[in-house]
Amino acid sequence: MKFKQIFSSLFTAIAILAVVSFSSCNSTNNTDHEEDTNTEEANTEDVTTEDNNSEDNNHVVAEGAGKVIQMNSADFKELVFNYDAGEDWKYLGDLPCVIDFYADWCKPCKMVAPIMDELAEEYAGKVVFYKVDVDQEQELSSVFGIQSIPSVLFCPKGLEPEMSTGAMPKESYVEAIVEVLGVK
Repeated sequence: MKFKQIFSSLFTAIAILAVVSFSSCNSTNNTDHEEDTNTEEANTEDVTTEDNNSEDNNHVVAEGAGKVIQMNSADFKELVFNYDAGEDWKYLGDLPCVIDFYADWCKPCKMVAPIMDELAEEYAGKVVFYKVDVDQEQELSSVFGIQSIPSVLFCPKGLEPEMSTGAMPKESYVEAIVEVLGVK
C-alpha cells in the first residue's frame, strides 16, 4: 500500500534524524536521566481509570474525550484487549484508539506528548488516546515487545493493530489515524 511505503520511508528518515539529534531511549531503566520539572505533563491533568468494575467502558471515553488517558495493565485488559485470555486479537473498545508507550526520562517521548495532547483534542469523540508508562507497566510493555520508545500502537476496530516506533511529526500521526484507523 502507498501509506505503508510512505510511512516506512518517513519513519526511516526520522529514525536517522533521531539517532543523530537525540540520545536513544530504550525501555530499560535509565540512571543518567534528568528530571524535567517544566514538562507538559506537569501542566496538564491526567485522567485515570481507577473504576475497573464498571459494566460500561463508556465512562472512560466520556472522561477522556479530548484528553490522553493514563492506562495500566488492568485498564488495557478491560478496554483494549485481554491478552490473558489467550485469544486472537479482538479490540474491545467502541472507538479506535492510539496508545503511546513512553517513559518520563525519554526526551523524544517528551516531544511526542504534546502532539498526542493536540490529537486527542482534535479527534475527541472519534479516537481515544491512551498513554502507558513503560517503567510502571513492564508486563504490558513486554506483551507488545516494546524495546524502544516512544512506540505508538494504533488499534482500529475490527482489524489488527499497527505499531510505529520513534518520534514522528504530527502529520505522520494524522496520516496513520486516517489510513490505519480509518478516521478522518
